[in-house]
Amino acid sequence: MLPIDPYEIILHPYVTEKTLEAIEKNNTLEFIVNIKANKHQIKEAVEKAFNVKVESVNTKITKRGKHAIVKLKPEYSAEEVGMRIGIF
Repeated sequence: MLPIDPYEIILHPYVTEKTLEAIEKNNTLEFIVNIKANKHQIKEAVEKAFNVKVESVNTKITKRGKHAIVKLKPEYSAEEVGMRIGIF
């Protein structure tokens, strides 16, 4: 398999009041991702781009594109990643 470029999979963070609340309560981040990306590719891309470990990935497709809700493992902080990428 070819090495993946995380920035071809992760397009940008998706930020709303609800997603900000999820960062604090559930240790999750939400991204708009490439419509063709699968959960495994999304997990790899997030781990590579932000140097974290991912516990789970859920996806949903809306009219705005494909959303990936990424839950980080407990030893990593979604708030810290959010600060690094400029959500806060």
